[in-house]
Amino acid sequence: MKRIQGLLSCQLILLWFCTAPAFAQSFQHVVVIVQENRTPDNLFQGLCVIPGSCSVHPTATQYDIQTSNWLDKNSRTGVTQPMAVALANISYDPGHDHKAFVAMCDRVPAAGPCKMDGAGSESCGGTCPREFAFGYIPNSSHVLDPYLALATQYGWANYMFQTNQGPSYPAHQFLFGATSAPSAADDQLGIFASENGSGGNDDIGCATSGTTVQLIDASGIEGAGKTVFPCFERNTISDLLEQNDYTWRYYTPTADNIWTAPNSINHICVPVNLACTGADWTANVDLVPADVLTDIGNCKLRNVSWVIPTGQNSDHPQMNNGGGPSWVASIVNAIGNSQCKDGANSYWDDTAVIITWDDWGGWYDHEPPKFLAYPEGGFQYGFRVPCIVVSAYTPAGYINNNHQDFGSIARFIEVNFSMPQGALHFADARNGTNFLDFFNMSQAPRPFVTIAAPLGAKYFINDKSPPLPPDND
Repeated sequence: MKRIQGLLSCQLILLWFCTAPAFAQSFQHVVVIVQENRTPDNLFQGLCVIPGSCSVHPTATQYDIQTSNWLDKNSRTGVTQPMAVALANISYDPGHDHKAFVAMCDRVPAAGPCKMDGAGSESCGGTCPREFAFGYIPNSSHVLDPYLALATQYGWANYMFQTNQGPSYPAHQFLFGATSAPSAADDQLGIFASENGSGGNDDIGCATSGTTVQLIDASGIEGAGKTVFPCFERNTISDLLEQNDYTWRYYTPTADNIWTAPNSINHICVPVNLACTGADWTANVDLVPADVLTDIGNCKLRNVSWVIPTGQNSDHPQMNNGGGPSWVASIVNAIGNSQCKDGANSYWDDTAVIITWDDWGGWYDHEPPKFLAYPEGGFQYGFRVPCIVVSAYTPAGYINNNHQDFGSIARFIEVNFSMPQGALHFADARNGTNFLDFFNMSQAPRPFVTIAAPLGAKYFINDKSPPLPPDND
């Protein structure tokens, strides 16, 4: 890790950056692990086992998780109690498209805040109980232990909101490129791709045929005729990295799924005969997610990595087999226990890991999102998603109460690699946070302690079962 000499004496240490030109970056590697379809209230009630550890008006030492009296306008009393639902639930999947956001938000008046009492008003797939959206994942069998260990041993973001009001496809465009707009001009007009593929089609991107995606305008309205072929031309975070001689890798189980964000960027995909053939695609998109573990083991971790799971390990309802917590832990453990070095520093000493979930999945959450001003406010922001930040410089049990979104991740990558914050002029420019508060660079790197998990890296590397797409709705 390259550092300023005399960093400890810098008066602006919390900002990391002094004027000395020798400083290049704080972390050599940033790994963004993306899981699927959860809210803090749904997935992380296990953080509340210690009395006083959770509060709906939290201090900097409390988690903002609500465990009872969830708002429900369809209930006789106006509230309901959450019901236990298995992580590997195969029965049903709450709707989480833009219409579901509108229903759950229940924004009255139209320009006001969300009431957050409309959960269960959206659609639901499968055999759905009456109050299907009011579920939480119990930890009676300790299935969530790896997630809870990561959250309590490192950093937790109380207010991480997805940047879009809808499902996975636009969410991953924001995670990879800080916008889901077809072009830079569309972004400035508040026009965004807002849904997954037409007709529930999971095959999407420049190398497909016949698929369209819905557009939403600055007033927040979708409608007939507002569709576009999902092949866009604009810069992404990967372009900024390449322009500054940094490397990147996108690990994903399929080439044309809604989670594979690079497939919708024309200059990355370069489609020929319904296949992406571009040099960037060939060099940087890896269609075996577990290869991230192999690359870490072979000391080939790129400067920035996006890691997308298979459906089995995604946390997606009706698809996952409960492997998600172990999958995430295996990546963190591989980095933490790696013998690889960048110069004098180990991978553990110079890697930041950001773990987040791409959208709320239709599950209840009690925290209302804020809305941006016109024109972007028609689609920004969406509901809360969990977010954990892991590094050797993140204090144990750190809780951050700043409002974050996917643009915060882009800003962190930009500032970490000495690029102007907001360089894409998309969500990275509209957001004012950048995750720097999660790292105390004045402390010595913390020794890594392995995260206990039922499954380890060898299981995922050797798992040859056909990968399910991370999302099928």
